[in-house]
Amino acid sequence: MAAAETATAAAELVIRRIFDAPRRFVFEAWTDPEHLARWWGPQGFAIIACKAEVRPGGAWHRTMRSPEGNIIRKRGVYREIVAPERLVFTYVSDDAEGNPGPETLVTVTFADVRGKTRLTLRQTLFESVAARDAHHVGWTSCLERVAEYLAKRAVDIR
Repeated sequence: MAAAETATAAAELVIRRIFDAPRRFVFEAWTDPEHLARWWGPQGFAIIACKAEVRPGGAWHRTMRSPEGNIIRKRGVYREIVAPERLVFTYVSDDAEGNPGPETLVTVTFADVRGKTRLTLRQTLFESVAARDAHHVGWTSCLERVAEYLAKRAVDIR
């Protein structure tokens, strides 16, 4: 099981987690659209569409259905990709009418720790503590899905 540590400040969210998988697999899970479509959303949410043009300036978006049936759209632009070490992208949630919410910046780093991967997710420039806390819940759930996906993938590779 992966260990997790979380630190937060009013305008910043930082989540650290160790995955029992090689860094290249974890980085691939974050950069291959086929992999992203299998985990990128909170637990219980169905991924309806997931596209990612993983290159600086490339766009990403995903559409999810919540357990209550609500459609949720997220999108952004990749700013930096340093394989297999770092991803930087913008993050915007659209409301039900398609109006964009505030933009935040997400930086994900991947460090090799004796064959495992220490992932650090940093998201900045939240408008409020409530917004930061909502993202904390969502990312924590997503990272659980990543761990489950990587564990299944490890079995499939063997």
